[in-house]
Amino acid sequence: MTEHATDYELVIRPKYGLLDLNWQELKEYRELLFFLALREIKIRYKQTILGASWALLQPFFTMIVFTLIFSGLAQMPSDGVPYPLFSYSGLLLWTYFSNALSQSSNSLVDNASLLSKVYMPRIFIPTAPCLSGLVDYGIAMSILVVMMIYYRFVPGITILLLPFIVLMTFLLASGIGYWLSSICVKYRDVKFVLPFFIQLLLFVSPVIYPANIVGENLQWLLYLNPMTGLIGAHRACLLGHIPVDFVGLGISVMLTIVIFVSGILYLKRTEKYFADLI
Repeated sequence: MTEHATDYELVIRPKYGLLDLNWQELKEYRELLFFLALREIKIRYKQTILGASWALLQPFFTMIVFTLIFSGLAQMPSDGVPYPLFSYSGLLLWTYFSNALSQSSNSLVDNASLLSKVYMPRIFIPTAPCLSGLVDYGIAMSILVVMMIYYRFVPGITILLLPFIVLMTFLLASGIGYWLSSICVKYRDVKFVLPFFIQLLLFVSPVIYPANIVGENLQWLLYLNPMTGLIGAHRACLLGHIPVDFVGLGISVMLTIVIFVSGILYLKRTEKYFADLI
């Protein structure tokens, strides 16, 4: 009788390299990220009457309220664009960002059982909500297409920038999510402060008003918010009503990369304590 035995040797060593990430491990677990994102989508619309229609209703009804208040009563300028179209083109990207950030920031605490019982690359947990939110963004885009046809707006060649802008918004939401989700493991106050933070960020982002409404001497303050350049470029490349502000977009891209990279580094530095603190 011959015995066949296989010996496995597990070597644990510190990880070194770009962003302190084990790229081979991320590649091996890439399907897990897909299933985590798919699970986020299923949980979001499970036992709901309207299902994925909520992805349309949230920005659409917000646009109606903003149009009545800021266009009808406050006479807010809109760069020569019908205000419903102006506000919705900004809300489309903002809604994706705010929802992704909110879910990503609470993801580690909400998935405490996974952290303590199953091994996986921890970075996948706050990344999954940002990835799944792209489905809602795509669904909500259909309303904008109908509105552009109604108002007879045709995008120009700058529409090719749209995937890049959405990618940068994904990286921004992920980067902030890495920071806040890691902090939330230790300090649960984050989940209470976050809604106020997101609401405040809405009013310092050019969603309901154009960025040029602020005087030139104060505009640099507005551009310290990475969403300023991203929303402005998102609106410009879709509607084609004004040229894309590449300076503002460039500032947003640089800030986004800094936030994303530093978020990864912070999460990797603190993840060894997650199972104990969760």
